[in-house]
Amino acid sequence: MKAEPNQLKPAVAPSILSADLTRLGEELKAMEAAGADYHHLDVMDGHFVPNLTFGPLLVEATKRAAVRPLDVHLMIADPLTYGPNCARAGAKWVSFHFEATPHVHRALTAIREAGASPGLALNPSTPVEVLETMLNYVDLVLIMGVDPGFGGQIFIPETYAKIRRLKKILTKHTDRTILIEVDGGVTGQNARELFEAGADILVSGSYLYGARDYGAAVANLKR
Repeated sequence: MKAEPNQLKPAVAPSILSADLTRLGEELKAMEAAGADYHHLDVMDGHFVPNLTFGPLLVEATKRAAVRPLDVHLMIADPLTYGPNCARAGAKWVSFHFEATPHVHRALTAIREAGASPGLALNPSTPVEVLETMLNYVDLVLIMGVDPGFGGQIFIPETYAKIRRLKKILTKHTDRTILIEVDGGVTGQNARELFEAGADILVSGSYLYGARDYGAAVANLKR
């Protein structure tokens, strides 16, 4: 059955890119104790975005250390290869960018066949209408609140309207429950408005891992 927005519990996914990676296992456990629902892993290749982070090996290591499910966000030029690899490494969700490949349906199908739920991410300048022919293939849509590739950017306010447009498209064109995730510039100041616009999962890095009290920061987003 399709879930209405107010029936879905607000969820928080801390981005491990902002964690102390020398103490990753401890950081994961601390965020789980603080109430985090998922762990978000940003995979960057230095081509689709300027930065270079990590790949399936760290996904696999995180899976061994974590209890909560893994949410992998591919900011890479070759999702058809690395999407299934991250799925096999233990990710629950694997999302890649619509802008990264002309073979969107093929990549979504390959991720699902490898054992993960496929998601599609959209840059701030990409309209949500491009998703209409792919709604039977995705389980999650990731809306970028900033341009991909760098942490700590200022949130783009037009994101609220974009989420509302996406919610209308999902309501009109599919009976499937497709989650809406927002990544980039998420803080305690905009979390409420994002959830009210229709977001189901909020990704946050520096706001959460930069907090002195992880529990208070997670609770502030969920409130």
